[in-house]
Amino acid sequence: MDQFDTHEVLNQAPPFADVNLFACDSALREALQREGGGWAAPRLEQLGAQLGSAATLELGRLANAHPPALYGYDRGGRRIDAVEFHPAWHQLMAMMVEAGVHASPWTAPGPGAQVARAAAFLLFGQVENGVLCPVTMTYAAVPALSAAGAIAPALAQTWLPKILACQYDPRALPIAQKRGALIGMGMTEKQGGSDVRSNTTRATPWPGGAGGAPDKGAWRIVGHKWFFSAPQADAHLVLAQVAEAGLSCFLVPRFLDDGSRNAIRVQRLKDKLGNRSNASSEAEFEGATGFLVGQVGRGIPTILEMAGHTRLDCVIGSASIMRAALCHALHHARGRAVFGRPLEQQPLMQNVLADLALESEAATAFALRLARCFDSDDAAEVLLARVLTPAGKYWICKRGPVFCAEAMEVMGGNGYVEDGPLARLYREAPVNSIWEGSGNVMCLDVLRALARNRGARDALAAELALAAGGEGAPAGLFRAYVQALLADLAAAGGADDQYGARALAERIVLALQAALLLRHAPAVVGEAFVRSRLASAPGGAFGRLPPGVDCAAILARALVNGGGAR
Repeated sequence: MDQFDTHEVLNQAPPFADVNLFACDSALREALQREGGGWAAPRLEQLGAQLGSAATLELGRLANAHPPALYGYDRGGRRIDAVEFHPAWHQLMAMMVEAGVHASPWTAPGPGAQVARAAAFLLFGQVENGVLCPVTMTYAAVPALSAAGAIAPALAQTWLPKILACQYDPRALPIAQKRGALIGMGMTEKQGGSDVRSNTTRATPWPGGAGGAPDKGAWRIVGHKWFFSAPQADAHLVLAQVAEAGLSCFLVPRFLDDGSRNAIRVQRLKDKLGNRSNASSEAEFEGATGFLVGQVGRGIPTILEMAGHTRLDCVIGSASIMRAALCHALHHARGRAVFGRPLEQQPLMQNVLADLALESEAATAFALRLARCFDSDDAAEVLLARVLTPAGKYWICKRGPVFCAEAMEVMGGNGYVEDGPLARLYREAPVNSIWEGSGNVMCLDVLRALARNRGARDALAAELALAAGGEGAPAGLFRAYVQALLADLAAAGGADDQYGARALAERIVLALQAALLLRHAPAVVGEAFVRSRLASAPGGAFGRLPPGVDCAAILARALVNGGGAR
């Protein structure tokens, strides 16, 4: 060293980059195969290499470091309501759309289509979660618009080909001039939040003659939305009240056919804790033109169909955040030495990391099993999805923030600063518990599903029974846990059960995760999960694995050839 050099930088783990996100994830690769999406493995292998490159990971950082900006007027004072994004955002959006993540199960349906899409979605979520939002809404809108085609064929014929196209086209133009289109949503209002029945936005048919309707079948929308997601989207699905009929769903385009802007006024962009690369806004409709989706007064059933798909993506998205946090923490622990040996080899740190690895693998296994439910029209699979979707949306999304906090602590001060990815992941983690129905809403929906679909309990019982034949103490613990759960489910569904609905939803998810890991993961993984989650309730912190767990084996599986010194 030169005499004026203050120090040499040593013992700092290199960035987690230039890693194939698919190849290094044993849990994801195995789940893809067993849930019916194995045919997509070659494509996902290529995608994993692209997304794990340093250049792509940098796009995620840039998109968040430079959040979108709203420009209400042009230089001449004309209203434009334009949202401007950093180029990194557009590059990531183009990758997702070109990969078909917004539409692949609809353009190429078949066995494993939803599972393969879920795996791709999980990979993209490890790079940047903001871009997932408009992709999810577009994906979820397709079934509703397809069903609406029976009532309004022109609407479906105009919009679906552009929505299903694997071309990202951010230009602000009428739909006829676009190569591809994205859909946003506007459901909640100031006074109601999740209680959309309290919405006051109203819709009336355009009066014949007076002013002239811009298009046959058009409605006039007046009101506001407190959260108007992705204001840059080409159209939004909006809930509005129709006199004497109730809530109805409308497609409200950003531009009209004549090239004029629809009467949608974006008031401001939300200053959010996380998800900062993505634009969320407040909007008002000053006589905006909309087109009915579905039947008048059937807005709630229409959005509930979409909600099943958006909530599936919340589960996958939270699994992706946990996976990303685990990768960065474990990579750091492999590349940093403390007290004479790598951090990964310190016994207490091994306990923490292995506990995190179990949680992440269980989330991934659950997410892809749930995606398989969406691939099937079998009655039992449909009923299983009806219970697992809200239960998973509650528990897996709820685990995200505490998981990210623990992963951040593994990295110490390096994890807490904005220079690295953990701070962003930590800020991102709570959103999936909040949007598309908060935790309480999800748990009440679990009760509703059990009360209205008595076959749902039987479908869950049949799925859990597949793992009930093992031997040894962990298998016995599992059988006892399932027996108690099913007994409680048989009595669940009444108003008196609301008080304990969170605990019930948690137990449903833990039971299925345990079943999947006991059946499909190495014995060390399944048994450790049962002993740490079913024998006693999960604690508030990670690193509470019982004695005798082979932490080294769990960690070797968690990040295969994942970089960092060993």
